[in-house]
Amino acid sequence: MAGLGRQGGGASGTTEPGGGAGRQVLRALPVLLILLGLGFDVLTPPGVTGSPFFSAAPLIAAPVFSFLATALTGFAASSAVVALHFHNAADWRVDALTELVTVVTVSGLALLINRVVRRSGERLASARGIAEAAQRAVLPTPAERIGGLHVSARYEAAQADAFIGGDLYAVQDTPYGVRLAVGDVRGKGLGAVEAVAVVLGAFREAADTEPTLEALAERLERALAREGVRRDSLDAVEGFTTCVLGEVPAGAGVLRLLNRGHPEPLLLYADGGLAVLEPAEPSLPLGLGLGVLSAGPPDPVGEWPFPEGSTLLLYTDGVTEARDAAGVFYDPAARLRGRVFPGPGEVLGALSSDVRRHTGGGTTDDMALLALGRPREGQPERRRTVPVVRREEE
Repeated sequence: MAGLGRQGGGASGTTEPGGGAGRQVLRALPVLLILLGLGFDVLTPPGVTGSPFFSAAPLIAAPVFSFLATALTGFAASSAVVALHFHNAADWRVDALTELVTVVTVSGLALLINRVVRRSGERLASARGIAEAAQRAVLPTPAERIGGLHVSARYEAAQADAFIGGDLYAVQDTPYGVRLAVGDVRGKGLGAVEAVAVVLGAFREAADTEPTLEALAERLERALAREGVRRDSLDAVEGFTTCVLGEVPAGAGVLRLLNRGHPEPLLLYADGGLAVLEPAEPSLPLGLGLGVLSAGPPDPVGEWPFPEGSTLLLYTDGVTEARDAAGVFYDPAARLRGRVFPGPGEVLGALSSDVRRHTGGGTTDDMALLALGRPREGQPERRRTVPVVRREEE
């Protein structure tokens, strides 16, 4: 799903293209060009000049270095032209002066480019701050421990410089135990983000008051239908949200799930075992069931044991639809079965890294991940994990 923007910046506040290795090459390239120009000019006949190398150096420095470093690069390139003419004892004819003027002019242009890039970076940083505030407001970081369960959540955008899109998660302690939701809104852009806000707002209110997961799902249905009529940006006809609603009653050692067309959660046991929590019967996503299912039997709610030391893992289809170079979909159950993790944070970290390895470093859809661990007796508190992962451009 599409998100809101973010990017990493250099120390100078300018945008540095590329990843770590590429960035280092770009930073060294201006110096290498000046040295190459000097060697080229010295080793070639008098009629051949290294001026193109000197002109290229400040242009390469402009989007990578600070304003001062770009100016120093231009000064070094111009000084190299002057030094070569004195070294060669050449007369300052028209062609020599033209060469110097060209390098000085290009250096001035490089400074102008640097200023434009810096201002663009500042505007992007401002937009990034707004996006981060929206991220925290819509998908706040859950507490590290809720209702006696260890909790970890993560939102990983498919695009570099991206934040929240149409994936969602929520978890809160209620009179009925710990309740949770993980979902994926159909579509992209602002409409998807608005639908996320509607679903999460309805969940946070209804989770405390509705006695069953079936009633909770119906409340979410009604909220989407109501807001779809009120807001043009929400698709009231074709829009839908796949979702898993869950409940872990206090001290009961069981978990209940209601799956509305969403990828099946996984239960990871302390010994490396794994169970795929498939619903007994398929159900329509939210937004498609109102008026269709209300006349029939309620959605089936599955119940499973939730033993100590196990972790419940929920995710959106950005995980299951991730493909490798051969087009093979990622299978989280097969990849995680037999592995033992200290806690839910480590589960999400391993899953995220494994998906990136499977796809070769990039995905085509966002991933919202939520893990709840039922600690063993006396298990220590775990540190909070980072809720949002923003990948660098490859």
